[in-house]
Amino acid sequence: MNNIKFKDESFTMSKTLRFISISHKTASVSKREEYHVSDREKNSLIELIQNTYPDIVGLFLLTTCNRTEIYIESSDTTALELLHFLVNYKERNLAIDKKLFDLSNSTEDTVRHLLEVSSGLSSSILGDAEIIHQIRKAHQLSITNQLQGSLLERTMQTVFKSHKRISNETEFRDGTTSVAYKSLKMVNSTFGKDYKQTKKILFIGAGDIVKQLFKYNSKFAFNDIYISNRTEKKAILLAKRYDCKVYPWDKVLENDFHGFDVIISAASNCHRLINNIVNENKKLLLIDLALPSNINKELIHRNNVTLYDLDTISVGLENTRERRNASIGKVDQIITEELLAFSLWYREAPLRVFLAKHKIIVNNKVKAYYKAKGIKEDSQEIRQSTNRVMRKLIKHTGDKLKADEIDAIVAEQIPH
Repeated sequence: MNNIKFKDESFTMSKTLRFISISHKTASVSKREEYHVSDREKNSLIELIQNTYPDIVGLFLLTTCNRTEIYIESSDTTALELLHFLVNYKERNLAIDKKLFDLSNSTEDTVRHLLEVSSGLSSSILGDAEIIHQIRKAHQLSITNQLQGSLLERTMQTVFKSHKRISNETEFRDGTTSVAYKSLKMVNSTFGKDYKQTKKILFIGAGDIVKQLFKYNSKFAFNDIYISNRTEKKAILLAKRYDCKVYPWDKVLENDFHGFDVIISAASNCHRLINNIVNENKKLLLIDLALPSNINKELIHRNNVTLYDLDTISVGLENTRERRNASIGKVDQIITEELLAFSLWYREAPLRVFLAKHKIIVNNKVKAYYKAKGIKEDSQEIRQSTNRVMRKLIKHTGDKLKADEIDAIVAEQIPH
């Protein structure tokens, strides 16, 4: 009879998780801008990657103010190939920009990287609570495009479990670290709390950051707020929800900001939206929370103008960083434990594939044994006997078993 071999090389995991990343750790704001992927181009980019690399079965595209990362589950396509693709797509120079990226072709290294990103360990603001929402949004995009992949989906389960444990078991999430919150606090610091009722503020954009600005304003109570967005309908909805006023987008395009004391801009895909400010001989605070940046940095040289961008605004959050440092060890421990659980699942995957494939064979042998012995078949007993045989077979993994030896195990495990 033919031999049956467990842990055959044909049962090794055929797919690998890989990633490429450009972030605040490797590149400046201006360089990160060059590789930013806007919401409106994400689907077309994903489709182009799929068409270029048909072996990719899972894809996770994460874009935030501080990073652009692409994770793939593939059999052949490497991280370096993906990097070449992105550089060409953005029409940049690989020889110059390659050093700006982190990348890996190791599944376990990739999972660890994403765990560190999703936990906030790798954020410019340590423990950033907003990153998990961006992770969920990116995961939904993968689902929409049917690009979860079995490895990638298991990784996301690990990410969400780790996030829950970190929130419940540590103080790493304590304190506010949102750039939106910090931006509003800077308005107070610049003009003083006594003047906040008199300051005219403009929010540009209608995405997550602007929604956070409105949410945190409940703590600050600025009451002369305007909102402008290129899709006026979105601006109107937010204006109604938060009882503020709509400022015409045409005036933003004209750089007509007469009367404003504060402009906080977070419009997506609007590079250098603000290039000119009429000097009204009064203090003007500009805060740029967008990537690509909305505000021309040359405006900082204008009289009475103060400008903060994503990098400079993060510096002011060091106090919260210090309070969270004490929790880093516990967060690392949780990540290590969850990575270990993933690794065990990953390494046992070939065995699960083999056993799932052969459980039908064993089940048929059990039924045949019952019939040959004249034992009345009972579906529950057959299922239990099949499971006992499968557990016994697991102990023989790595060995070669003849079919009659499997028959012997079947006979041994079935009660008479």
